[in-house]
Amino acid sequence: MIREKELHPPSGITVLVFLVPATLGSLAMLLLAATTGQVVLIVVCALVTALLGLLFAGLFVVNPNEAKVLQLFGHYAGSAREPGLRWANPFYTKRKVSLRVVSFESGKLKVNDLDGNPVEIAAIVVWNVIDSAQAAFQVDDYAEYVRVQSEAALRGLASRYPYDVHDEEKTSLRGSTALVAEQLQKEVEERVEAAGVEVLEARISHLAYAPEIAHAMLQRQQAAAIIAARTRIVEGAVGMVEMALDRLLRSGTVHLDEERKAAMVSNLLVVLCADRSTQPVINAGTLY
Repeated sequence: MIREKELHPPSGITVLVFLVPATLGSLAMLLLAATTGQVVLIVVCALVTALLGLLFAGLFVVNPNEAKVLQLFGHYAGSAREPGLRWANPFYTKRKVSLRVVSFESGKLKVNDLDGNPVEIAAIVVWNVIDSAQAAFQVDDYAEYVRVQSEAALRGLASRYPYDVHDEEKTSLRGSTALVAEQLQKEVEERVEAAGVEVLEARISHLAYAPEIAHAMLQRQQAAAIIAARTRIVEGAVGMVEMALDRLLRSGTVHLDEERKAAMVSNLLVVLCADRSTQPVINAGTLY
């Protein structure tokens, strides 16, 4: 695998200080030789001028957050990262690779979650190139490669988790956004490592049931939420009844037989578990 090798080409300003006067002097000598008709001097001056013109081809500009990948007849020579006007071998081919941070949003993908329900999902991925040689030589188009691999990672992630669960300890696409985003970033990083790319952030930007089942799944979700809420209410009500009976027994405030305990438990559960306000009935007579 080709790894980046950083080059430090000389400043182009220094080279220009030499090339500009030398070229002007060579042109002046060429004109003088042409005027005097000295053939040998004309040939020499023409060759020198052509050589100086070739040296000008070695000048190139490196912009901030950019790298120039240098090749000599198919051989990787190195990458120049220092911004400014630089000079290198005129026969080098110079390919620009951007090191800037790139953010893109994938299209809305339709995939099946862990429960087999079709969902629409999209993600935002933020990345940048950290190895210009890998980006230039390991893949054909590193930007397209990152996009395709990000969508593939998103599809795989969505199929391993359910859209939603009512158990807080279980992971879901909707309820565990931070964990899902962390897992997505890790998977995308593993897939684009060959392109010399670092993933800075990956998160889900769109998540919904597919339109054809959205209404049915909303009803199912509401029913599941009601059941989960009722389960929690009953658990709490039973705990409160147990606490009340235990407190009455320990304080000795009132002694109840099993039948009265059962009646009290029934009344308390009705009051605590009812979905609307209850109307109390006050017993003004004796306990029995």
